[in-house]
Amino acid sequence: MIFQTAKNRCFLLLSSLVIMASCKQIDVFEKNTAIPKSNWQRNYSATGTFQVTDTSTAYNIYIVIRHTDAYKYNNIWLQVGLQSPGDSIKFQNINLTLASDAGGWEGSGMNDIWEVRKLVSRRPMEKGEYRFVINHIMRDEPLPGIMNVGMRINKAVIN
Repeated sequence: MIFQTAKNRCFLLLSSLVIMASCKQIDVFEKNTAIPKSNWQRNYSATGTFQVTDTSTAYNIYIVIRHTDAYKYNNIWLQVGLQSPGDSIKFQNINLTLASDAGGWEGSGMNDIWEVRKLVSRRPMEKGEYRFVINHIMRDEPLPGIMNVGMRINKAVIN
């Protein structure tokens, strides 16, 4: 009995060490903002802040959109602002394709909900805090069928 308990403890200790050794920090930031009632008002912004500490690599910047099958367009026009440390916010209008007539919705989906991540930029970043703002600039007010909008940042892997 005592031998069995010691054996179990040894197994737990070794398992814990393997798990801790295999854990490494994943350099990813993602912040998504829920859109109330899936009706995106023009004045409702998806916002967030993130920190960059490693300046030795480039970063991928993605826009993340979750929408329903009821979204009636193949694309979405966004105004995306990014503020670098110590700088003013710079806005850019971006047209993202969400579907094609031949292929249907892009991204991954389950039932009538779809999520798409679109790479919009790959660039080096300076150290510090960044701020982002995302608004839609479509004609519909409100824009129905959009559930969440956000930004994802990760280190670029260059092969």
